[in-house]
Amino acid sequence: MKQLLVSASQTRRPGKRRVPASVSLRVGPLGFLLTGFTWLGASFLLGIALIIGLIHGTPLPVWLKPMHVHGALVGGILQLAIGGLALSLDRSSGASAQSRSSLFFALNGATAALLFSFWLKNMTVAGLAGLVLAGAVLSLTKPAWIHFGKAFPPPAGAGWMYRIAWAALLAGLAAGVAMAFRLTDGYYAHARLAHIHLIVLGCFTVASVVTLHLLVPVLLRKPSTEGLMVRYALWSLPAGFSILLGAFLMSALWVEIVVGCVLVAGIALCTAHLIRTWLRAGSPGTAATDHLLIGAFFLGLASAAGLAMGANYLTTPPLLPIGSLHLVAYTHLAFIGFVTQVIFGVLTCVVPDVLAVARVQNHAKQAAYRGQLEEIMNRWRTVQLAGMSLGTMALSVLASLTWSQPLGSLGVQSTVWIAAGLLLASLTLFAAKLAWAVGLRPS
Repeated sequence: MKQLLVSASQTRRPGKRRVPASVSLRVGPLGFLLTGFTWLGASFLLGIALIIGLIHGTPLPVWLKPMHVHGALVGGILQLAIGGLALSLDRSSGASAQSRSSLFFALNGATAALLFSFWLKNMTVAGLAGLVLAGAVLSLTKPAWIHFGKAFPPPAGAGWMYRIAWAALLAGLAAGVAMAFRLTDGYYAHARLAHIHLIVLGCFTVASVVTLHLLVPVLLRKPSTEGLMVRYALWSLPAGFSILLGAFLMSALWVEIVVGCVLVAGIALCTAHLIRTWLRAGSPGTAATDHLLIGAFFLGLASAAGLAMGANYLTTPPLLPIGSLHLVAYTHLAFIGFVTQVIFGVLTCVVPDVLAVARVQNHAKQAAYRGQLEEIMNRWRTVQLAGMSLGTMALSVLASLTWSQPLGSLGVQSTVWIAAGLLLASLTLFAAKLAWAVGLRPS
């Protein structure tokens, strides 16, 4: 039933155009993907401003840091994941893209309220926003749980890994809500560790790795031939992350080191399998596959860096001092080097397909239109990939320079601007291509 967004008196005016509410408020998977990328891009810019302010000795207000983190994780990565899930649900059912307007506005409204609460320094508002976010995720739990089982049947195990990631997300959100409502007094540090690592490692990292291993063979048009060792390596990730979280909570450093070694070995084996698949396919080069493979490399690098940071504390005092800038460089090896690379790779291949299916019915014309969109997304990919990868590495170089040079030195000051310029150039280029693709109509 179509309802109008105009009054009865206005409908009698011949010059007025009536817009059905069902059309104006329709939000499909593409809406989640584009909005999620917008949140991620805005948080990206805020992060660049924060790091420049830190290096120049003029730090921005402290409440901007949690806004940066939660804007990227909740508004960006979580919304992109939900958009991907919605698309997968629609495709598996064989139906056209369904509207999920209520979920969309609940998710984005709660994200905005959460960020606003950091400015207000009001944890009650943050807790209420967290409850809405948890409710939005819970509303998808049953269809997602069933879909993961049907779309990825045993023995591959991908379905169960996605289910584990979903359960970790719910647990992480619950920990965050408990913290906001001060239900963890006396255990705040433990709850914070659980909140961060359940969402970042247990959910986003596990889900991203599984997506990598499912998507790369499809893009390369080369069936995956993973053996038992690769399957064990994949399963070592959720198992290792759960043990690692327990070690963090118990401050068991030697357990962290041992589990870290297992994780580094497992990630290296998974990355080697992806590279072998790429080589068997003839080493093709597209923006999507390049982003995904480089993301796998950065995941291994971030894991090795985390292991090294843990080993640094085996001596008293630590061999090297670890400050906030070193933690920023380490975490962003994973957030930018891995997660953002994977997101760029997935959007590069998914957005052209979604636009082509939605806008063109004829299969022959649909393929031609998809080819045009893919050509746009593959333009200047070398600049885009180099900017993202070298900018991420420049952050690590920046952090390492502070062990030998003061923040005001020419080396540190120039490196921060190089890192910011490279990352900003890559983000701007990708955003421009995405806008170009969305704005290009079929001829």
